[in-house]
Amino acid sequence: MTPALRNRLVAVVALLVAGSGLAFVAFGNIGDNLVYYWSPSELLSNGEKAYSATIRLGGVVQPGSIQWNAQHTTLEFRVADGPKPEAQSVLVRSTETPPQMFREKIGVVVEGTYDRSGVFSSNRLMVNHSNEYRPPKEGEAPRQWQETLSENTTAAATGAK
Repeated sequence: MTPALRNRLVAVVALLVAGSGLAFVAFGNIGDNLVYYWSPSELLSNGEKAYSATIRLGGVVQPGSIQWNAQHTTLEFRVADGPKPEAQSVLVRSTETPPQMFREKIGVVVEGTYDRSGVFSSNRLMVNHSNEYRPPKEGEAPRQWQETLSENTTAAATGAK
């Protein structure tokens, strides 16, 4: 085998391997692994496509919608397109403890699934925050900020400041 023929054979084999890999990525089951990023209005307008798919839902926590049950670690709130009361929103239910910065009118992204009952079940909750960081004060326990969350929810529901 001459060196020129060997080089051509190596080039053809390399192109076939690269082409096969590209075809696998393009036509394989990559669609099963997609995670959509939608706003509440996009989620509601997608109908059947929204059910049972893994979705990242982004929006703003609607004022007055936070319900925190510390005993069962259950959090319910509404994610809306914007801070206005008339903005389209989706009810979110999460069983994880919310981040310390979680509050009304903050930007959030929740990951999970939407079911036919109109509830978005979240298994991941992320908040949008500034780049300024304040470490916890010495002796500050997680229980303290959970109680603060409950107090803020109660104050928002009664209209107190």
